[in-house]
Amino acid sequence: MPLKHEFHYDLDPSMLPANGTVSFDKTGQVMSEIGDTTLCSLNAKDMTELSVNGEVGCGFLFAKMKDESEVLICRFTLSCMKSAGEFCKVVNFYIQTKQYVNPEKRQLPVCQKCGRPLVEGMSVCLFCFNRIGVLKRALGLLRPFAAKMIPAEIFLAISSILYLLVPFFSRILIDNHLRPMEGTHTQIIVLAGAMFLARALGELIYILSSRIFNQASILYANNLRNLAYEKIQKLSLNSLSKRTPGDLIRRVMEDTGIVRNFISDGGRWAIEQMIVFVVVLIILLLTNWQLTLLVFIPVPVVSIALSRFWRFIRIRYERQWRKSSRAQSILHDIIKGIRTVKSFGKEDLEIEKFSKATTELAEVSSDNEALWALLFPTMIFFTGIGEFLVLYFGGQEILTGSLTLGVLVQFTMYIGYIYGPLRWLVSFPRWLADAMTSMVKLFEIIDEEPEIISVEDPNNVSLSGRVAFENVSFGYKSYEPVLKGIDLDIKPGEMIGIVGRSGAGKSTMINLIMRLYDPSQGKITINGVDIKDMSPEYLHENIGVVFQDTFLFAGSFYDNIAYAKPGATADEVIAAAKAANAHDFIMQTADGYNTIIGENGYSISGGERQRLAIARAIIKNPSILILDEATSSLDVETESIIQDSLNTIVEGRTTIAIAHRLSTLKSADRLVVLDQGKVAELGTHIELLKKKGIYYNLVMAQRKTSKIAEDV
Repeated sequence: MPLKHEFHYDLDPSMLPANGTVSFDKTGQVMSEIGDTTLCSLNAKDMTELSVNGEVGCGFLFAKMKDESEVLICRFTLSCMKSAGEFCKVVNFYIQTKQYVNPEKRQLPVCQKCGRPLVEGMSVCLFCFNRIGVLKRALGLLRPFAAKMIPAEIFLAISSILYLLVPFFSRILIDNHLRPMEGTHTQIIVLAGAMFLARALGELIYILSSRIFNQASILYANNLRNLAYEKIQKLSLNSLSKRTPGDLIRRVMEDTGIVRNFISDGGRWAIEQMIVFVVVLIILLLTNWQLTLLVFIPVPVVSIALSRFWRFIRIRYERQWRKSSRAQSILHDIIKGIRTVKSFGKEDLEIEKFSKATTELAEVSSDNEALWALLFPTMIFFTGIGEFLVLYFGGQEILTGSLTLGVLVQFTMYIGYIYGPLRWLVSFPRWLADAMTSMVKLFEIIDEEPEIISVEDPNNVSLSGRVAFENVSFGYKSYEPVLKGIDLDIKPGEMIGIVGRSGAGKSTMINLIMRLYDPSQGKITINGVDIKDMSPEYLHENIGVVFQDTFLFAGSFYDNIAYAKPGATADEVIAAAKAANAHDFIMQTADGYNTIIGENGYSISGGERQRLAIARAIIKNPSILILDEATSSLDVETESIIQDSLNTIVEGRTTIAIAHRLSTLKSADRLVVLDQGKVAELGTHIELLKKKGIYYNLVMAQRKTSKIAEDV
């Protein structure tokens, strides 16, 4: 970890341009310097807060001291405001916790081995990863399919050996029957038939091998795809938010296909080419070892070129991968938000954005293909030099009578089998670079440690709904807490309303109850048991949730309601729909509960989507019900109807509700008012109004807004 955190500013105390630095180290020392001049030096232990204020055209950083004085630390232009704010968060976190953190290490991760910055969204260095280890691991995942792949490889080897009989029969035909002109029609037909039979039988066995191998490789890719998808499902929201949807989709779908193609084509052909190479090499050495040496003259040059080529091609293919991922993310977002795009008339803007991304991908891909189009023919040309040498010196030996024409023909035919593996080796770095990038991306996400860890022996006690926050603090960044020391005891069957300004931490509280995140400090218990000691599956089975942003699947009404309770009976689905006041509008559709709705429910209204979400939440009869703006998409009349349904639903179960319409929380047993991440007020609706504090001001502000709307 760096010894200190720095913030660079650009104005001196006289508002003239300057190159200044404010530093903060582990000892708590805050120092402002311009060049060799120290403007001020303070200790965070003597401060209550470090703040940033904006003025016209500039901002300034100042410290509030414990003696209630204020000390100006530096001035800067508005371009430095964001950096100054991040600096304040680090120092203020130290003031509150006496813990030093440096966010730069998180925001700009580097390889611990070579010091190079890591590619965004990756934790593996593309320069230092163990390529042999990655390849071994990919091959190791083939073990469950070995029963199919081994016979396929054996058939492929037999097919290749049958092909090798053709040059042998050609030599016999030329030297023993054609050149002396002593052969009979029968002998020629027999030899020609033997060559045809060897070739035909080899093709049939090759087809059989390909069918078996393709089946195994498809199962292999499917297994790899399921491993990646299963891991994505287990990752926390924090981990998933670091990657784009296009990135994740590419890893699960395309990268598994690339690895499969490499294994099925590259791996299979590697074994076949190796067998052919060894067999042919032995035949050539036994036939004429001097000519055989001429075949391998260009091999050292090609090998050196390939080793140098590999050093940079893998980086080029990683860049191509990122451009492809970016294009897929844009496409995913556009399709998902097509209604918003059309409603704002931004089709041309989105076309331009996607076109720019695909153009960048095309440019990178074109550069890679252009490089390959130059290098591949060059390498192939050099590998073929030995063939010309064999023809020249072999021809000389024929003229002197030391070599027969049939032997030279056999030799040149076998050279093709020798150069086949060599030419395959030339193209191998390209396949390997592309496949390695996909393998690293896949294994990185498969190996990622989930932040939400399940205990081996969970304590899944019967839940009656008592929820307690015990000194809970949490921040999406450690130095930027959203909740600070929350203490709250929710009784079984109690309805709690959570209110507060935007950003106060309301949604964060319910995210912690559902254990989508773990607290940075303190703990949350249900029935006295820390939720970390319960299995996440059991916890989620006993919590019903209706989010503000309702998501519906592209299926039927029935499927969407029953999603929360697989195997639910038709009576249970209908009862849940009636409780959520969704039954009537469902029955008005053409196919009733079997009516297919579009993706995310775009074919129905926002209020109808919300009612389906409520039905989905209550069908499993949860002991804890969470309502995050559950009636936000409803008109006043429908909201009143739904509110009556909710009043019935919440009876006998613990309910935690968030609502910006404070009138919907009047019936709550208690209201929790959050302000700046802390519980500022706690009490009933009437009690909080009498206090005339934060809640009172929120209610008055809403009433004023409603009155203005009515007047309009």
